[in-house]
Order: sequence, then structure tokens, then C-alpha cells
Amino acid sequence: MKAIINEGCIGCGLCASTCEEVFELNDDGFAVVSGKVTKDNIDDAHEAEENCPVNVIVIED
Repeated sequence: MKAIINEGCIGCGLCASTCEEVFELNDDGFAVVSGKVTKDNIDDAHEAEENCPVNVIVIED
């Protein structure tokens, strides 16, 4: 399983606050993948994917 952030992030921080084990904001204020999607955080990762306001997050199972 892995997370992908496609072009178009607006830096709202929702993903990082929803699943801090996988996402964080970089120095420019945009989301980056900082960890692995695991069985322990897959639900939070999918929640971040579903709630992204610009739909740029993809969780590949």
C-alpha cells in the first residue's frame, strides 16, 4: 500500500491532521508523503484521500 499526492495540492493540511503517520506539510506548505500506509493507518489514509478538497490524494492498496 502506498500514498500518492498528485499535482494541485492547496496546502490545507487536512491530510496531515487526519493521518500524520503518512502525510506532512513541507517547507512550502504543501502536502508530501512522509510515511508508509500500513494496516494500522489505512483507515486514516483513506479518510484523508476521501476528504481532500482538491482530490489529489490516491491510496493504492
